[in-house]
Amino acid sequence: MSLLSVQGLSHSFGGLKAVSNFNVTLDPGELVAVIGPNGAGKTTVFNLLTGVYKADAGIVTLDGRNLVGLPAHRIVASGVSRTFQNIRLFRELSVLDNVRVAHYSRSRASLHHMLFRTSHYRREEARVRVSSEALLEEFGLADVIHASASSLPYGRQRRLEIARALASRPRLLLLDEPAAGMNPHEAEDMMRLILHIRDKYKLTILLIEHQMRVVMGAAERIIVLHFGETIAEGTPEDIRSHPAVIEAYLGREDTA
Repeated sequence: MSLLSVQGLSHSFGGLKAVSNFNVTLDPGELVAVIGPNGAGKTTVFNLLTGVYKADAGIVTLDGRNLVGLPAHRIVASGVSRTFQNIRLFRELSVLDNVRVAHYSRSRASLHHMLFRTSHYRREEARVRVSSEALLEEFGLADVIHASASSLPYGRQRRLEIARALASRPRLLLLDEPAAGMNPHEAEDMMRLILHIRDKYKLTILLIEHQMRVVMGAAERIIVLHFGETIAEGTPEDIRSHPAVIEAYLGREDTA
């Protein structure tokens, strides 16, 4: 049974059709990339899947449960987490607190426990701290846990954002251009990290990325969007030489 099923997803901004009839099915453990030129509708798809935007039409189910119309926090609690094209950290909070806060989407402590700081609450807080520190250790950030997120260099902020996304224990992880702005060596490291967390945490991953070395090296399938519509879907080998994809990225050569 598929984990994620998206059928006929569409959304417009006024008269502009940002996403039109988008479809994808992801099996558990799959890593699928969505690519396309700037403005193709890729991030809009992520915003629809995570409740930032409400779809005009379409069905989105996670493990058979309908997500359309749910608020963003309910979608996170259902098992969907994401990163953003433009890094969105709690910049003045510490690195540790950025990860700790993500655990609370699945906290087992009630308001009563929190207000009266019961033994249950203290055990929960200890569990969250241990889990957060373990994630930061894994992502190479253990040496800066008390630093503010804004003080980290760009590449480490990217890693922190992914660690925070994992703290909510998702089954589906949406990564929006995690290698953006990185040099080839950094992009290779990011690709290896994505594959590592997919395998270790048994995740299903939907990836938006412009760095084609990451896409071709990590994705099992690729979906190509252009002006909100899917123009191609297939393996990296299929997509590499697909005429419609080449035209979308490079334009059509007019012949006399």
